[in-house]
Amino acid sequence: SKMTVKAVKMPCTSANVYTKVPDGGWGWTVAFAFFVVEALTYGIIKSFGVFFNDLMESFDETNSRISWIISICVFVQTFTAPLSTVLSNRFGHRLVVMAGGLLVSAGMVIASFARSVVDMYVTIGVVSGLGYCLSFLPTVTILSQYFDKRRSLVTAVASTGECFAVFSFAPAITALKEQIGWRYSMLSVGVLQLGITACGSLLRPIVIREQEEVKAQPPEESTETKYMLENEQTCTSIESIDSGVDITTSPSNVPGKTKAEPKSEEPKQHGQNPVENNSTPPEPKTKLLDFSVMRDYSFICYAFFGLFATLGFFAPSLYIIPLSRSLGIGKDHSAYILSAMAIAEVFGRIFAGWVLNKKPIRKIYIELICVILLSVALVAFPFASGFWGLMICSVYFGFMLGTVAGTHIPLLAEDDVVGIERMSSAAGVYVFIQSLAGLAGPPLAGVLVDTTKNYSSAFYSCAAGMVLGAVFLALVRPCKTGLCHQQQQQQQVEVEESTAGPPPELPDDFIDMDIGKAENSGKGSDSV
Repeated sequence: SKMTVKAVKMPCTSANVYTKVPDGGWGWTVAFAFFVVEALTYGIIKSFGVFFNDLMESFDETNSRISWIISICVFVQTFTAPLSTVLSNRFGHRLVVMAGGLLVSAGMVIASFARSVVDMYVTIGVVSGLGYCLSFLPTVTILSQYFDKRRSLVTAVASTGECFAVFSFAPAITALKEQIGWRYSMLSVGVLQLGITACGSLLRPIVIREQEEVKAQPPEESTETKYMLENEQTCTSIESIDSGVDITTSPSNVPGKTKAEPKSEEPKQHGQNPVENNSTPPEPKTKLLDFSVMRDYSFICYAFFGLFATLGFFAPSLYIIPLSRSLGIGKDHSAYILSAMAIAEVFGRIFAGWVLNKKPIRKIYIELICVILLSVALVAFPFASGFWGLMICSVYFGFMLGTVAGTHIPLLAEDDVVGIERMSSAAGVYVFIQSLAGLAGPPLAGVLVDTTKNYSSAFYSCAAGMVLGAVFLALVRPCKTGLCHQQQQQQQVEVEESTAGPPPELPDDFIDMDIGKAENSGKGSDSV
């Protein structure tokens, strides 16, 4: 009754069928694809600032109007997350990611010929934004399906693609602009993003066969052994049963064998049958727009955590340079502070993956500790003075940001939240809820800065959102196994008791009647 990890040999375009989560195999190729997709999606978004001055000069627009390009892009990317999940479950992750890569590339290429900032809103904001959603979310979802014990570590390491992209793309695009101009540079970036389509072709579907089918064999073997020992009609051993030898002397063997043989032969003869059979359990995933996961109290709390925590994800990257300039730090040194934050984020992602990979460990509590420490980092920024003070705060913030940003979506696959079976549905709804904070967060921080004339207020608002996120994150585990779960059970028991009605009345001689029947049956057997 060994549980082997064995992939059924199938064509390249079909699914990999495993008896359990492989924790490797083709998953390493998927992890590499996710690394590249991260670099070509979030890496490009974070590096888009190198075009800001050129766009302001070419279109004669203000900084705020140019910044709306990325704001619209990020909002469309997160707002259309449920659509991405629906399409993935309908057409497969591979086709959706490949289509997303085409949209991302087309939007960026067409934007290089734009004549106004409104054209940028449509091309990069809407077209590329939709492509980013179709590319990123299905990739991280299928990566989580290929790994179990190593899921946190592999996802965290693969997610560093965006950090390495910021290091390489920003200076490379800047140097390219000096040679061929910003339009041809943007065109080159769009052509480079066609690599997302190539990565999408590597996302081979995965099917995990039901473990109950394999575990159901030991009871059958013990039953057959007992039957043979009692009747002494055969000398066949247990090993012959395991080897597939038909035993015709036992009547109970015939139905047992007819059930066991298709399980072992179907994957070999008909590679697609396991895929069709195992597609029935995830059927609820195709009904994503009903938001059925919202009935789970633990997911509701986790979604509110993502909503408020998102307020603290983007603002520091936007306001760290203005804050440093307001403190009298030069432009070059301010750029060093931002680069140090990105480097620290890489180490934070890797460290979080390494810690969450340890067993036994309650990952939701580790995430809570990281969120609390991230809140402390946001509060520390306004108290920093001078170059080295901001550098220390930025490194600390970048490290803690990496621990949270690289793990909060994969944690949906944990049983404390929704589990791997419903991760696809939950990820779409979760990112959709995040879009509200992603759109409102930067403008809210900007309003506070304009009102107070102090950049520190932006960091305080981010810290407040992160603290609220920590509160909801702390409620995820209790809602899964604590008071909320107990209340649900009590309500179910009360409903069952109210609908069951009073127990049936038994006759006075009920016990005597049963004893009499037992004695009569015993005498009959003795006479035989």
